Amino acid sequence: QVQLVESGGGLVQVGGSLRLSCAASGSIFTTSAMGWYRQAPGKQRDLVATITPGGITNYADSVKGRFTISRDNAKNTVYLQMNSLKPEDTAVYYCRANRPAFGNLYWGQGTQVTVSS
Repeated sequence: QVQLVESGGGLVQVGGSLRLSCAASGSIFTTSAMGWYRQAPGKQRDLVATITPGGITNYADSVKGRFTISRDNAKNTVYLQMNSLKPEDTAVYYCRANRPAFGNLYWGQGTQVTVSS
């Protein structure tokens, strides 16, 4: 059974920074595309950033230049460094592990990020 546990969320002022972590249990991490998604109240869950097993990254336009996704395969952990935070970044942030070739898709429980103005 694979578990994804997010941490690092919290309350921060506009312009501040946070780093989210997602630790994965199980043996699939190194072969999974990892991603961060977010869901604001009353809105759909949207992609924030993804990183392939080989380290290729992709970002939503709204976070390009401010957020950085990275992974440490030795620690089975994916990170999201968030800088220059804005009120519109307020959401629950979810970690996702995806191995489409094996039909594997896992989500974490989410961590709240609140940016106050």
